[in-house]
Amino acid sequence: MMELDGIECVSSSDGFDEDEIYQHHQFSSSKSRNATANYNNNNNINNVIGSTAIAPATNVHELLECPVCTNSMYPPIHQCHNGHTLCSTCKIRVHNRCPTCRQELGDIRCLALEKVAESLELPCKYCNLGCLEIFPYYSKLKHEVVCNFRPYNCPYAGSECSTVGDIPFLVSHLKDDHKVDMHTGCTFNHRYVKSNPREVENATWMLTVFNCFGQYFCLHFEAFQLGMAPVYMAFLRFMGDEAEARSYSYSLEVGANGRKLTWEGAPRSIRDSHQKVRDSHDGLIIQRNMALFFSGGDRKELKLRVTGRIWKEQQNPEPNACMPNLCS
Repeated sequence: MMELDGIECVSSSDGFDEDEIYQHHQFSSSKSRNATANYNNNNNINNVIGSTAIAPATNVHELLECPVCTNSMYPPIHQCHNGHTLCSTCKIRVHNRCPTCRQELGDIRCLALEKVAESLELPCKYCNLGCLEIFPYYSKLKHEVVCNFRPYNCPYAGSECSTVGDIPFLVSHLKDDHKVDMHTGCTFNHRYVKSNPREVENATWMLTVFNCFGQYFCLHFEAFQLGMAPVYMAFLRFMGDEAEARSYSYSLEVGANGRKLTWEGAPRSIRDSHQKVRDSHDGLIIQRNMALFFSGGDRKELKLRVTGRIWKEQQNPEPNACMPNLCS
């Protein structure tokens, strides 16, 4: 998608080289040599990998670390004839050849090590970010996919940005690296401009970020094909989790010449990708002909003014409570 900068803002407020893999494994396997003896003295572990095969490790957690990608291994855990282990993903990446002894891997599974993993309980990998949960080894991965403490993806929609981090970090990243428009306040009045709009089928305008109620919200505006019809769409995303997002509502309005379209809803969390929100049509959708009608003139240039506001929903309001708060 291409990015357009015609906007006026008025705020009223995989492949690995085998030699490389071999060298990496030899280097990483020199971390500790004491664990081999410790495990060889334990009858329950002796048969897991064999006396000539065990990669030196300081504890059982390191035994479950793939020597190639260093991620935790989950079934199926593969081993070569000499007992060296690696994960199923890396088995493909090394072309079915052991990175330690260079022997062909075959289809041998290390069932004993898989069994050992079942007895483990481990902290979430986001424990340094605040998650205090402990999980059985095989449940840990499933939790980490949805952990509330996992980093957020950059919400910028104009390019495939791979940056991740917490909200304060991403706000600085959007401001410094993507040069997005930053505004304070919960009401807005934006004018989106594009010449020759009939020649544009897919386009993304510059992201706008609002700071209100101590939170950050991202306003998106873009053009795309909805079926056979060219449309414009505006929608809001909340920089935080889904549960927090439901505490807020927003409205959007566009119109001219005695006509108007309005939209009201809850912002989606940036946990939901920009593409997912757009494809769900969860926002203000304007047919191109209507947008050009709102633009006035000869309809050869898009001049669309979108206004809106954000408010916080009251929790368990008392009888005779006033309307939802507007930010101060």
